Amino acid sequence: MEVEADIGAESMKDESFFGPLDILLITALLGIAAWWFMKDKKKDSAYKSYTIQPTALGSTTDTSGNSFIKKLKTSGRSLVAFYGSQTGTGEEFAGRLAKEGVRYQMKGMVADPEEYDMGELINMKEIPNSLAVFCLATYGEGDPTDNAMDFYEWLQNGSADLTGLNYAVFGLGNKTYEHYNAVGIYVDQRLEELGATRVCELGLGDDDANIEDDFITWKDKFWPSVCDYFGIETMGEDVSIRQYQLVEHTEINNDRVYSGEVARLHSLKNQRPPFDVKNPYLAPITVNKELHKAGNRSCMHIEFNIEGSRMRYDTGDHCAVYAKNDDENVEKLGKLLGVNLDTLFTLTNTDEDSSKKHPFPCPTSYRTALTYYLDITSNPRTHILKELSEYCSNPEEQSKLKSMASTSPEGKQLYNSWIIQDNRNIVHILEDMPSCKPPIDHICELLPRLQCRYYSISSSSKLHPTTVHITAVRVEYKTPTGRLNKGVATCWLADKKPPTQPELPSPLVPIFIRKSQFKLPTRPQTPIIMIGPGTGLAPFRGFIQERDLYRKEGKPVGDTILYFGCRKRSEDYIYQEELEEYVANGTLKLYVAFSREQEQKQYVTHLLEKNKDELWNVIGENNGHLYVCGDAKNMARDVHNIVVSVIKEKGNMEEAQANTYLKKMEAQKRYSADVWS
Repeated sequence: MEVEADIGAESMKDESFFGPLDILLITALLGIAAWWFMKDKKKDSAYKSYTIQPTALGSTTDTSGNSFIKKLKTSGRSLVAFYGSQTGTGEEFAGRLAKEGVRYQMKGMVADPEEYDMGELINMKEIPNSLAVFCLATYGEGDPTDNAMDFYEWLQNGSADLTGLNYAVFGLGNKTYEHYNAVGIYVDQRLEELGATRVCELGLGDDDANIEDDFITWKDKFWPSVCDYFGIETMGEDVSIRQYQLVEHTEINNDRVYSGEVARLHSLKNQRPPFDVKNPYLAPITVNKELHKAGNRSCMHIEFNIEGSRMRYDTGDHCAVYAKNDDENVEKLGKLLGVNLDTLFTLTNTDEDSSKKHPFPCPTSYRTALTYYLDITSNPRTHILKELSEYCSNPEEQSKLKSMASTSPEGKQLYNSWIIQDNRNIVHILEDMPSCKPPIDHICELLPRLQCRYYSISSSSKLHPTTVHITAVRVEYKTPTGRLNKGVATCWLADKKPPTQPELPSPLVPIFIRKSQFKLPTRPQTPIIMIGPGTGLAPFRGFIQERDLYRKEGKPVGDTILYFGCRKRSEDYIYQEELEEYVANGTLKLYVAFSREQEQKQYVTHLLEKNKDELWNVIGENNGHLYVCGDAKNMARDVHNIVVSVIKEKGNMEEAQANTYLKKMEAQKRYSADVWS
């Protein structure tokens, strides 16, 4: 073929492809294209610019691919902060450490382990006085986050010599979960086993209590340990260091402006699969109905149409919803900051070597940023209060913010009462401290990203392959200061009702599917027990639908036992008719606890404790599966204790043997929990 191509090229050597007219036309077209390009460039050059202090002096353009070692060397850095983050907190903590490094003669960079070759840790010793910090969250049942999975497996399966690597680990977890901070603990131990040197003791953050307090307490030990280890005698000035440079656009092509997209420009207008966390699918809502019969609380059953999206889900998976902040809160914040929310702007990282060029998609408007990209409703962390204090003209307000940002016992107590217990967000803080007038671009830099919300899918993919059902309680409550706080996603979803007239379009919601390990046994004849009070019923509704379908198809199906709990039969007994129908046709055995229908409160755990023989029959005698979904702090812990007690009593085992038995069940996926605190 190569010979034939050469012969063909030789025979055409003397033939001209273009005549004079063709060349003239091409030249004209190229001239028009050049004029159009320069016109847009000129438009975008009309902007308002602010000069701010950069986080690092290095400005080498990245040509190193996935080599963090080259980035460190070319930019004169010695600190790299890796993060494993599912909701953004781990990334935020890593960013704070890297940013503070300049104060301790260690310029730093933030790194996503998913984007780099982590095998290069063996080369950290080539950089003098270098340090790797790992801020790693534990997710699910003791699992690493998605972006840290490859790094975690590399540590498990590899045997690299990490002699010369200096490291520190801060773990992010939740004490209500059984595998509290399992990832951080493992990585800290494993790095030492491979020869690395621990510079500071392991830090453990508990999100069920006050993870911010845990982090700053650890950080107060971390920096002195670093200074002592590397012989750093002096620290840099404690000054505010900006990470992003602002450009406000007076003229810009609107086709280049982001309007709420997660990543790709126009992805919400020009939809194309595959759909995932960075490219959600705009799913029409076909059903949005109230499940509670009475009372002042609300629980919604919502159905999304995914036909034609090529998205697939398995029973037990999660549906992620990208919601938006309440318009009223956005308007309030705009007025407090004294800005025109429709101003278009770009925030660009002053660190040219950083893989994160912008904090969120840019260019965009302040309104879009506060509506879709920034979390304006959560309690701000202490580093935000410290930055806000610099913009207070009232000394008392400034002192109060600085105190709450400190690590003193009085400051921590004030932060816990004034921010956490009183449930103040950024809007409330600026309302209650009228002298605090930060620039909006600094607010955009400081606030964390608005995260998607995950819901257990409450339908079976075998019965409903083209629709995804979720079950969600609407969150709305009064704070101690008398303000009305609303759940970002649930209150937004509550207003998205499908039209009564079929010719009208349905409301659209950006969603994607997250896979889960919460699965039915592969053999339908395996017996199962499901424990899910309140909206913990959601995934079990899908489980029951699937088992009912198998039964109707004539397949052998094992015992399907559900423990459900609510307050009152007449108020919040969700899916009552469905469940009772499954009982009537023989698919389901049902136990319901009504906590407030009698003087003595009764919960699902009370019913479970009464049925020890049946519980042991399923998990001990027939290798059945046990599932728990709902509250992690009380219900899931009580269920765990009951199961251990039953294994001891009915299985004639000692405490240690019973715990080993339960661990084996977990390893075999026969004991699964999908819980939250």
